[in-house]
Amino acid sequence: MSTTMKTAALIGAVAASFAATGVHAQAQEKCFGVSLAGENDCAAGPGTTCAGTSTVDYQGNAWTLVEAGTCTEIELPQMADGTPRQGSLEELDRDLPTG
Repeated sequence: MSTTMKTAALIGAVAASFAATGVHAQAQEKCFGVSLAGENDCAAGPGTTCAGTSTVDYQGNAWTLVEAGTCTEIELPQMADGTPRQGSLEELDRDLPTG
């Protein structure tokens, strides 16, 4: 059996095992304002570098990758004034660091 055929057979076997176990790649999207301080995936406003640089819980200008279609459905605690807090597909002007 040629190397090409062996490679194709191996790829097919791996794909079949994923299909059999129900493992599927999930589409993901950026969701702003849902991560805890230091747990964002990227983008945390001016003066930050990237992942893990948010300094405020639910920081509106920091995003985390979530399963596509779930961003605005993530349960978050209310803001201090009782206003509901919700994730967004776009950067938010809430819960930003002061100073």
